[in-house]
Amino acid sequence: MMNMKGKHWFYSLLVIGFILIHFYGCEKEDPVTLPELSTIPFTGITSASVISGGKITSEGGASVTSRGVCWASHSNPAIIDNFTSDGIGAGSYISSITGLSSGIDYYIRAYAINSAGTAYGNEFHFITPVTDIDGNIYSTIIIGKQVWMSMNLKTTKLNDNTDIPDITENASWSTLSTPAYCWYKNDEDFNKPRYGALYNWFAVNTDKLCPAGWHVPGEGEWKILSDYVGGDFYASGKLKEQGTLDWTNPNTGATDHFGFTALPGGYRTGLASGSFRTRRYYGWWWTRTEYDLTGARARLMTYDESEIAAGTGLKRNGYSVRCVKD
Repeated sequence: MMNMKGKHWFYSLLVIGFILIHFYGCEKEDPVTLPELSTIPFTGITSASVISGGKITSEGGASVTSRGVCWASHSNPAIIDNFTSDGIGAGSYISSITGLSSGIDYYIRAYAINSAGTAYGNEFHFITPVTDIDGNIYSTIIIGKQVWMSMNLKTTKLNDNTDIPDITENASWSTLSTPAYCWYKNDEDFNKPRYGALYNWFAVNTDKLCPAGWHVPGEGEWKILSDYVGGDFYASGKLKEQGTLDWTNPNTGATDHFGFTALPGGYRTGLASGSFRTRRYYGWWWTRTEYDLTGARARLMTYDESEIAAGTGLKRNGYSVRCVKD
Protein backbone atom coordinates (compact mmCIF):
# COMPACT_ATOMS: atom_id res chain seq x y z
CA MET A 1 0.00 0.00 0.00
CA MET A 2 1.05 3.60 -0.75
CA ASN A 3 2.13 5.50 2.35
CA MET A 4 1.04 9.07 3.08
CA LYS A 5 4.18 10.54 1.62
CA GLY A 6 3.74 8.59 -1.60
CA LYS A 7 0.12 9.69 -1.83
CA HIS A 8 1.17 13.32 -1.43
CA TRP A 9 3.62 13.11 -4.35
CA PHE A 10 1.12 11.17 -6.44
CA TYR A 11 -1.58 13.81 -6.01
CA SER A 12 0.97 16.58 -6.57
CA LEU A 13 1.97 15.00 -9.88
CA LEU A 14 -1.69 14.69 -10.89
CA VAL A 15 -2.28 18.37 -10.18
CA ILE A 16 0.84 19.40 -12.07
CA GLY A 17 -0.13 17.19 -15.00
CA PHE A 18 -3.65 18.64 -15.06
CA ILE A 19 -2.26 22.18 -15.06
CA LEU A 20 0.19 21.40 -17.86
CA ILE A 21 -2.52 19.72 -19.94
CA HIS A 22 -4.87 22.62 -19.36
CA PHE A 23 -2.17 25.21 -20.22
CA TYR A 24 -0.98 23.61 -23.41
CA GLY A 25 -4.45 22.53 -24.45
CA CYS A 26 -5.75 26.08 -24.22
CA GLU A 27 -2.78 27.82 -25.78
CA LYS A 28 -4.16 30.03 -28.64
CA GLU A 29 -2.75 30.34 -32.12
CA ASP A 30 -1.89 33.76 -33.53
CA PRO A 31 -5.13 35.50 -34.59
CA VAL A 32 -5.98 35.68 -38.29
CA THR A 33 -6.15 39.25 -39.62
CA LEU A 34 -7.21 40.76 -42.91
CA PRO A 35 -4.69 40.65 -45.76
CA GLU A 36 -2.53 43.68 -46.46
CA LEU A 37 -2.37 44.90 -50.06
CA SER A 38 -2.07 47.85 -52.42
CA THR A 39 -3.62 48.65 -55.80
CA ILE A 40 -1.39 48.78 -58.88
CA PRO A 41 -1.82 52.09 -60.80
CA PHE A 42 -3.92 51.72 -63.94
CA THR A 43 -2.40 51.60 -67.43
CA GLY A 44 -3.53 50.91 -70.99
CA ILE A 45 -6.72 52.92 -70.60
CA THR A 46 -9.15 52.96 -73.54
CA SER A 47 -12.79 53.99 -73.92
CA ALA A 48 -13.85 50.47 -72.86
CA SER A 49 -11.00 48.90 -70.88
CA VAL A 50 -8.14 49.42 -68.45
CA ILE A 51 -5.35 47.36 -66.84
CA SER A 52 -4.74 47.41 -63.08
CA GLY A 53 -4.05 44.82 -60.38
CA GLY A 54 -2.78 44.46 -56.85
CA LYS A 55 0.12 43.50 -54.63
CA ILE A 56 -0.56 41.43 -51.50
CA THR A 57 2.24 41.91 -48.97
CA SER A 58 0.67 39.85 -46.15
CA GLU A 59 -1.98 37.12 -46.18
CA GLY A 60 -2.87 37.90 -42.56
CA GLY A 61 -2.07 34.47 -41.15
CA ALA A 62 -4.48 32.57 -43.42
CA SER A 63 -4.40 31.79 -47.11
CA VAL A 64 -5.83 34.32 -49.52
CA THR A 65 -8.55 32.40 -51.33
CA SER A 66 -9.63 35.09 -53.78
CA ARG A 67 -8.10 38.27 -55.14
CA GLY A 68 -8.64 40.80 -57.93
CA VAL A 69 -9.87 44.35 -58.41
CA CYS A 70 -13.32 45.87 -58.06
CA TRP A 71 -14.65 48.99 -59.71
CA ALA A 72 -17.71 51.23 -59.89
CA SER A 73 -18.78 54.74 -60.85
CA HIS A 74 -18.78 55.71 -57.17
CA SER A 75 -16.04 55.91 -54.56
CA ASN A 76 -15.04 52.91 -52.42
CA PRO A 77 -16.02 50.12 -54.84
CA ALA A 78 -16.47 46.69 -53.26
CA ILE A 79 -17.00 43.11 -54.38
CA ILE A 80 -20.75 43.75 -54.39
CA ASP A 81 -19.98 45.95 -57.41
CA ASN A 82 -17.99 44.82 -60.46
CA PHE A 83 -14.93 42.66 -59.78
CA THR A 84 -12.36 40.38 -61.36
CA SER A 85 -11.04 37.06 -60.02
CA ASP A 86 -7.28 36.78 -60.41
CA GLY A 87 -6.05 33.77 -58.51
CA ILE A 88 -5.09 33.10 -54.90
CA GLY A 89 -2.19 33.69 -52.50
CA ALA A 90 0.21 36.54 -51.87
CA GLY A 91 2.30 38.54 -54.34
CA SER A 92 1.51 40.73 -57.34
CA TYR A 93 -1.16 40.11 -59.94
CA ILE A 94 -2.55 41.85 -63.02
CA SER A 95 -6.25 42.48 -63.65
CA SER A 96 -7.84 43.26 -67.01
CA ILE A 97 -11.09 45.23 -66.87
CA THR A 98 -13.39 45.37 -69.89
CA GLY A 99 -16.90 46.55 -70.66
CA LEU A 100 -16.37 50.15 -69.53
CA SER A 101 -18.27 53.06 -71.08
CA SER A 102 -16.79 56.09 -72.85
CA GLY A 103 -16.26 59.28 -70.87
CA ILE A 104 -17.34 57.89 -67.47
CA ASP A 105 -15.79 58.40 -64.02
CA TYR A 106 -14.58 55.13 -62.51
CA TYR A 107 -13.07 54.22 -59.15
CA ILE A 108 -10.94 51.11 -58.78
CA ARG A 109 -9.18 49.26 -55.95
CA ALA A 110 -7.67 45.84 -55.35
CA TYR A 111 -9.22 43.31 -52.97
CA ALA A 112 -8.10 40.10 -51.21
CA ILE A 113 -10.17 37.61 -49.20
CA ASN A 114 -9.09 35.25 -46.41
CA SER A 115 -10.97 33.62 -43.53
CA ALA A 116 -11.01 36.93 -41.63
CA GLY A 117 -12.86 38.75 -44.41
CA THR A 118 -12.21 41.06 -47.35
CA ALA A 119 -9.48 43.71 -47.42
CA TYR A 120 -9.13 46.51 -49.98
CA GLY A 121 -6.18 48.42 -51.37
CA ASN A 122 -5.88 52.12 -52.08
CA GLU A 123 -8.31 53.70 -54.54
CA PHE A 124 -7.62 55.20 -57.97
CA HIS A 125 -9.99 57.47 -59.89
CA PHE A 126 -9.93 57.78 -63.68
CA ILE A 127 -12.10 58.90 -66.60
CA THR A 128 -12.29 56.75 -69.70
CA PRO A 129 -11.50 58.53 -72.96
CA VAL A 130 -14.57 60.00 -74.63
CA THR A 131 -15.61 59.25 -78.22
CA ASP A 132 -17.49 61.75 -80.39
CA ILE A 133 -20.12 60.89 -82.98
CA ASP A 134 -17.44 60.77 -85.71
CA GLY A 135 -15.50 58.16 -83.76
CA ASN A 136 -12.69 60.52 -82.69
CA ILE A 137 -11.29 59.58 -79.27
CA TYR A 138 -10.26 62.20 -76.72
CA SER A 139 -8.19 61.67 -73.60
CA THR A 140 -9.57 63.29 -70.46
CA ILE A 141 -8.14 64.88 -67.32
CA ILE A 142 -9.44 65.77 -63.88
CA ILE A 143 -8.52 69.30 -62.77
CA GLY A 144 -10.00 70.15 -59.40
CA LYS A 145 -13.66 69.22 -59.57
CA GLN A 146 -13.85 69.58 -63.35
CA VAL A 147 -13.26 66.96 -66.03
CA TRP A 148 -11.86 68.30 -69.32
CA MET A 149 -10.91 66.87 -72.64
CA SER A 150 -7.14 67.23 -73.03
CA MET A 151 -7.47 67.67 -76.80
CA ASN A 152 -9.19 70.18 -79.07
CA LEU A 153 -12.49 69.10 -80.57
CA LYS A 154 -12.44 67.76 -84.15
CA THR A 155 -15.98 66.54 -84.82
CA THR A 156 -17.67 67.32 -88.15
CA LYS A 157 -21.16 66.53 -86.81
CA LEU A 158 -23.36 67.65 -83.95
CA ASN A 159 -24.11 64.96 -81.40
CA ASP A 160 -27.53 64.38 -82.98
CA ASN A 161 -25.70 63.30 -86.16
CA THR A 162 -26.42 66.56 -88.01
CA ASP A 163 -23.59 67.47 -90.38
CA ILE A 164 -21.75 70.73 -89.71
CA PRO A 165 -20.89 72.46 -93.01
CA ASP A 166 -17.17 72.61 -93.81
CA ILE A 167 -16.72 76.09 -95.27
CA THR A 168 -13.54 76.49 -97.32
CA GLU A 169 -14.27 79.74 -99.20
CA ASN A 170 -13.12 82.82 -97.30
CA ALA A 171 -15.93 85.06 -98.53
CA SER A 172 -18.57 82.51 -97.57
CA TRP A 173 -17.11 82.05 -94.08
CA SER A 174 -17.28 85.74 -93.23
CA THR A 175 -21.00 86.06 -94.04
CA LEU A 176 -22.29 83.11 -92.01
CA SER A 177 -24.84 83.27 -89.23
CA THR A 178 -25.29 79.47 -89.04
CA PRO A 179 -23.07 76.66 -87.67
CA ALA A 180 -19.84 75.93 -89.56
CA TYR A 181 -16.35 74.54 -89.08
CA CYS A 182 -13.07 74.48 -90.99
CA TRP A 183 -9.50 73.21 -90.77
CA TYR A 184 -6.74 75.80 -90.52
CA LYS A 185 -5.92 76.83 -94.11
CA ASN A 186 -8.26 74.01 -95.17
CA ASP A 187 -5.53 71.45 -94.47
CA GLU A 188 -7.35 68.61 -92.72
CA ASP A 189 -4.55 66.05 -92.95
CA PHE A 190 -2.12 68.21 -91.01
CA ASN A 191 -4.43 70.02 -88.60
CA LYS A 192 -7.08 67.50 -87.59
CA PRO A 193 -4.85 65.09 -85.63
CA ARG A 194 -2.97 67.83 -83.80
CA TYR A 195 -4.93 71.07 -83.51
CA GLY A 196 -8.51 70.01 -84.15
CA ALA A 197 -11.10 72.03 -86.03
CA LEU A 198 -12.03 75.71 -85.87
CA TYR A 199 -15.73 76.42 -85.23
CA ASN A 200 -17.81 79.56 -85.40
CA TRP A 201 -19.87 80.43 -82.34
CA PHE A 202 -23.10 79.47 -84.05
CA ALA A 203 -21.93 75.86 -83.89
CA VAL A 204 -21.19 76.30 -80.17
CA ASN A 205 -24.62 77.81 -79.59
CA THR A 206 -26.39 74.65 -80.78
CA ASP A 207 -25.48 73.04 -77.41
CA LYS A 208 -24.88 69.86 -79.45
CA LEU A 209 -21.27 70.36 -80.49
CA CYS A 210 -19.67 68.23 -77.77
CA PRO A 211 -20.42 64.53 -77.24
CA ALA A 212 -23.49 63.73 -75.15
CA GLY A 213 -22.72 64.30 -71.47
CA TRP A 214 -20.22 67.05 -72.31
CA HIS A 215 -20.54 70.72 -73.23
CA VAL A 216 -18.62 73.79 -74.30
CA PRO A 217 -17.62 75.54 -71.05
CA GLY A 218 -19.14 78.86 -70.12
CA GLU A 219 -17.23 81.94 -69.00
CA GLY A 220 -17.63 80.91 -65.37
CA GLU A 221 -16.24 77.41 -65.95
CA TRP A 222 -13.11 78.78 -67.62
CA LYS A 223 -12.72 81.09 -64.61
CA ILE A 224 -12.96 78.12 -62.23
CA LEU A 225 -10.21 76.38 -64.22
CA SER A 226 -8.01 79.47 -64.24
CA ASP A 227 -8.43 80.05 -60.50
CA TYR A 228 -7.65 76.42 -59.68
CA VAL A 229 -4.36 76.38 -61.58
CA GLY A 230 -3.11 79.58 -59.95
CA GLY A 231 -5.02 82.55 -61.38
CA ASP A 232 -5.15 84.27 -64.76
CA PHE A 233 -1.57 85.57 -64.60
CA TYR A 234 -0.12 82.04 -64.44
CA ALA A 235 -2.88 79.91 -65.98
CA SER A 236 -1.65 79.87 -69.57
CA GLY A 237 1.78 78.64 -68.48
CA LYS A 238 0.23 75.85 -66.40
CA LEU A 239 -2.02 74.77 -69.28
CA LYS A 240 0.14 75.09 -72.41
CA GLU A 241 2.02 72.19 -73.96
CA GLN A 242 5.72 72.39 -73.12
CA GLY A 243 8.45 73.08 -75.65
CA THR A 244 8.45 74.68 -79.07
CA LEU A 245 7.32 71.84 -81.31
CA ASP A 246 3.91 73.48 -81.65
CA TRP A 247 4.30 76.79 -79.82
CA THR A 248 6.66 79.41 -81.21
CA ASN A 249 9.72 80.17 -79.08
CA PRO A 250 9.88 81.16 -76.20
CA ASN A 251 6.53 79.60 -75.18
CA THR A 252 6.74 81.57 -71.96
CA GLY A 253 6.05 79.76 -68.69
CA ALA A 254 4.77 76.55 -70.31
CA THR A 255 4.80 73.56 -67.94
CA ASP A 256 1.59 71.69 -68.87
CA HIS A 257 1.41 70.93 -65.15
CA PHE A 258 -2.09 69.39 -65.29
CA GLY A 259 -1.95 67.66 -68.67
CA PHE A 260 -4.32 70.12 -70.36
CA THR A 261 -1.86 70.40 -73.29
CA ALA A 262 -3.21 73.61 -74.81
CA LEU A 263 -2.10 74.00 -78.44
CA PRO A 264 -1.94 77.14 -80.63
CA GLY A 265 -4.50 76.33 -83.31
CA GLY A 266 -4.75 79.94 -84.46
CA TYR A 267 -8.08 81.30 -85.66
CA ARG A 268 -10.09 82.25 -88.72
CA THR A 269 -11.36 85.80 -88.85
CA GLY A 270 -15.04 86.53 -89.32
CA LEU A 271 -14.23 89.79 -91.06
CA ALA A 272 -14.53 90.15 -94.84
CA SER A 273 -11.23 88.42 -95.64
CA GLY A 274 -12.19 85.20 -93.84
CA SER A 275 -8.47 84.46 -93.58
CA PHE A 276 -6.50 82.16 -91.25
CA ARG A 277 -4.06 83.63 -88.73
CA THR A 278 -1.59 83.04 -85.87
CA ARG A 279 -1.29 79.25 -85.68
CA ARG A 280 1.73 78.38 -83.50
CA TYR A 281 1.51 81.86 -81.93
CA TYR A 282 -1.98 82.06 -80.44
CA GLY A 283 -4.69 79.68 -79.32
CA TRP A 284 -8.28 80.88 -79.03
CA TRP A 285 -11.04 78.87 -77.35
CA TRP A 286 -14.74 79.62 -77.37
CA THR A 287 -16.94 79.79 -74.31
CA ARG A 288 -20.68 79.22 -74.56
CA THR A 289 -21.28 82.70 -73.07
CA GLU A 290 -22.79 85.27 -75.42
CA TYR A 291 -21.57 88.86 -75.12
CA ASP A 292 -23.88 90.78 -77.48
CA LEU A 293 -25.55 90.40 -80.88
CA THR A 294 -22.26 90.04 -82.73
CA GLY A 295 -19.82 88.72 -80.12
CA ALA A 296 -19.24 85.94 -77.58
CA ARG A 297 -16.71 85.41 -74.82
CA ALA A 298 -13.46 83.48 -75.47
CA ARG A 299 -10.10 82.65 -73.92
CA LEU A 300 -6.68 83.42 -75.43
CA MET A 301 -3.24 81.89 -74.77
CA THR A 302 -0.11 83.19 -76.48
CA TYR A 303 3.46 82.06 -77.15
CA ASP A 304 5.06 84.96 -75.24
CA GLU A 305 2.93 85.19 -72.08
CA SER A 306 2.07 82.91 -69.16
CA GLU A 307 -1.21 84.78 -68.64
CA ILE A 308 -4.57 83.60 -69.94
CA ALA A 309 -6.63 86.43 -71.40
CA ALA A 310 -10.42 86.74 -71.31
CA GLY A 311 -11.75 88.40 -74.42
CA THR A 312 -14.62 88.75 -76.85
CA GLY A 313 -14.61 87.47 -80.42
CA LEU A 314 -16.91 87.93 -83.37
CA LYS A 315 -19.41 85.08 -83.53
CA ARG A 316 -18.27 84.55 -87.12
CA ASN A 317 -14.67 83.91 -86.02
CA GLY A 318 -13.36 80.37 -86.06
CA TYR A 319 -11.85 79.27 -82.74
CA SER A 320 -10.83 75.98 -81.13
CA VAL A 321 -13.16 74.23 -78.69
CA ARG A 322 -12.48 72.24 -75.52
CA CYS A 323 -15.30 70.28 -73.91
CA VAL A 324 -15.96 69.85 -70.19
CA LYS A 325 -18.01 67.08 -68.58
CA ASP A 326 -21.57 67.86 -67.49
